[in-house]
Amino acid sequence: MNIYRVLAIVEYDGTEFAGFQIQRRGRTVQGELERALHKITGAKIRVIGAGRTDTGVHAIGQGAHFDTTWDRPLEILQRALNAVLPNDIAIRSLNQVAADFSARYRATSRVYRYTILNAAIRSPLAQRYALLIAEPLDASAMNDAAQELNGEKDFGAFGTPPRGDTHSAVRKMLRAEVKRDGALIHIELKANAFLYRMVRRIVGTLILVGKGALSRAEFRAVLEKQRRAGQTVPPHGLCLVAVRYD
Repeated sequence: MNIYRVLAIVEYDGTEFAGFQIQRRGRTVQGELERALHKITGAKIRVIGAGRTDTGVHAIGQGAHFDTTWDRPLEILQRALNAVLPNDIAIRSLNQVAADFSARYRATSRVYRYTILNAAIRSPLAQRYALLIAEPLDASAMNDAAQELNGEKDFGAFGTPPRGDTHSAVRKMLRAEVKRDGALIHIELKANAFLYRMVRRIVGTLILVGKGALSRAEFRAVLEKQRRAGQTVPPHGLCLVAVRYD
């Protein structure tokens, strides 16, 4: 039987997961995907994700690849996987790719979105996916400061390279946007790659801007490592929206 490589786009609610990557302890997205593939195909298949989302982080468009000898249409495999996967994971699509394709290393950009519920009263429905901040935030000032992030820069003030990555903390930010939608504030960042906890530390610093505790110039000073960054915000407001490939 011929073996070939498949790219999966995966959506999941990260609330009950200890991240994407398999850990010694705790339930993981990778672990559930591999169990489902084994149940459907009878083969032990290793799944490689585009990124290692942390405990509690969600995804709409996580990329992952795996090799298989499945000899029926991929639409049938997708339906079968969605039938056996737990309710907090879904396969959005399956596509055959080149044998040397890598979901991680072939990614040209990633898009993350952090959501803040800026309201005086908590929302039981939104609390799994948004950080509640009761103090009014100036989303316009936050968006203005976020423009300092655009371009190729050293983001070491906000994060560290992943374990095993010996490269520098330089990344290229392709878009940084802060938008208000009623009581919700969405902070969306698109970059070629991200450092460990980079998004959550940027958000924590932008919140200080929104509260009036930091100016745009002071936010730039944080980026340039002349001031300390804000606190790392909790993971439940963070979602991996998309992984882009050529």
